[in-house]
Amino acid sequence: MSNRISAAKISSTFTKALNKKKLICEKDSALIFIDLSFLDKKINELKRAFPKSTVHSAAVKANPLPKVLNFVKSKGFGFESASLPELYIAEKTGIPSQKILFDSPAKTIQELKYALQKGVYINADSLSELERIDKINRSKTFKSKIGLRVNPQVGTGKIKITSVAGKYSKFGVPLLEKRKEIINAYKKYDWLCGIHLHIGSQGCSLKQLLKGIKDVYDFAEEINSNLHSEGKTKRIKYFDLGGGLPVSYLRNQKGINFKEYAKALKNDCPLLFTDKYILITEFGRHLYANSAWAISRIEYIKNESNTRTLMIHLGADMFIRESYNSNEWPHEFLVLDSKGKMIITKRNAKYTIAGPLCFAGDIIGRNINLSKPSQNDFIVIRDVGAYTFGMWSRYNSRQMPKIIGYFSDGKDFKIIKDRESLEKVRNFWL
Repeated sequence: MSNRISAAKISSTFTKALNKKKLICEKDSALIFIDLSFLDKKINELKRAFPKSTVHSAAVKANPLPKVLNFVKSKGFGFESASLPELYIAEKTGIPSQKILFDSPAKTIQELKYALQKGVYINADSLSELERIDKINRSKTFKSKIGLRVNPQVGTGKIKITSVAGKYSKFGVPLLEKRKEIINAYKKYDWLCGIHLHIGSQGCSLKQLLKGIKDVYDFAEEINSNLHSEGKTKRIKYFDLGGGLPVSYLRNQKGINFKEYAKALKNDCPLLFTDKYILITEFGRHLYANSAWAISRIEYIKNESNTRTLMIHLGADMFIRESYNSNEWPHEFLVLDSKGKMIITKRNAKYTIAGPLCFAGDIIGRNINLSKPSQNDFIVIRDVGAYTFGMWSRYNSRQMPKIIGYFSDGKDFKIIKDRESLEKVRNFWL
């Protein structure tokens, strides 16, 4: 399948949406569209790449919309949650508790008791957390499977703030420094049956991702061998390789697909593709990012100080990473006219694309080459399905826009989330 939704299909879908009665109204100055058919194909691509026994879980933080989660659940997926509210959001889909992973690095005693009582799969983030779980276990037997997050310390990728496997990381137990202590933990706790890692996604090379997994895989094999030599029947059974797979946001950027990734992984870690381990995945960005696009009306065009600025209705409220670090989080843009038709001219110009928030850094694109737009045309921001609206900011109390799902390039539309009302915004602050 194509890695991205084409510009022509975006234009065609938006035209159909504009012509659909009561779907879009005048107050919808910005909208988000999610191509559920594209997402479905992405899900199937992932499932085909890995063994049928693999437990796939989608990261709630990447796209926390309940209606999208219900769609993903219907495809046999579980969910990875990084907070108690995310765990609750996952639970409310009606999914069995054992298909929910709880990965928060700062779980309270109350949160652990809740998760253990529910039978949620828990990845402990530290040796201290293992001690806390053990104390809870002394008073009550739990049904949860427990893993330990290990930092393979293979270094940071190109984007430091999202790389989590450097020599220092706030996540996990460092493998090189705490090797002996980790081995002793598996010997000490009979209930500890899983191992987990996550390196980061965007900015990490395939080579780096594979090395991190291989290091932890070899370590798991070593632990299992040690346990066997000591006559213990227990072993590490669950191997959670996390998410982490770069996404292509630009036309000239070659992405890695699930099939290529799984093939390389099988070559390096063959036992993960046998019944010796139950393999768990936690994909988020690579599952969702290319499945959605956002669109905003161009409210004003300013020509000042030799700079053409498009004032639009989405900025750092939805694209906080892009505003602060646009070189590392770029998006491609597309201009449509008021009817949804692509504007294509022979003479393009460079524009700054600015959001509506009250600070100077609220800019999501600089020196962007565009076909000449007019006021009340539309600007499309592509590939926004992950870590965008899920990171929505409350600064200036902006209303979150309507989110529309669609199938078959606009043959069928459904409202995923209505535009936030003024009263709902106010209630947030009560």
